[in-house]
Amino acid sequence: MKGRGWIRERRIAEATQVRDQIAKLEQELLAGGGDHRRRTKFHDIGHQLRSHKSRLERLERCISALCNGSKQAPAR
Repeated sequence: MKGRGWIRERRIAEATQVRDQIAKLEQELLAGGGDHRRRTKFHDIGHQLRSHKSRLERLERCISALCNGSKQAPAR
């Protein structure tokens, strides 16, 4: 079984990837246009951003708990 440090490092790496994905999606959103197809794409990007930000928040809570050595049940 892997130790807490290994799990923490995996979560940190995953959080970094999610941050990169969020930055990429935000750039796509800012580089927008006005036609209908682009607006549909923006809607999809918005959903992806919300999902990634939610995932990042959960990862940050997990990392924080691993750093503090907390044995609490995860917040919902």
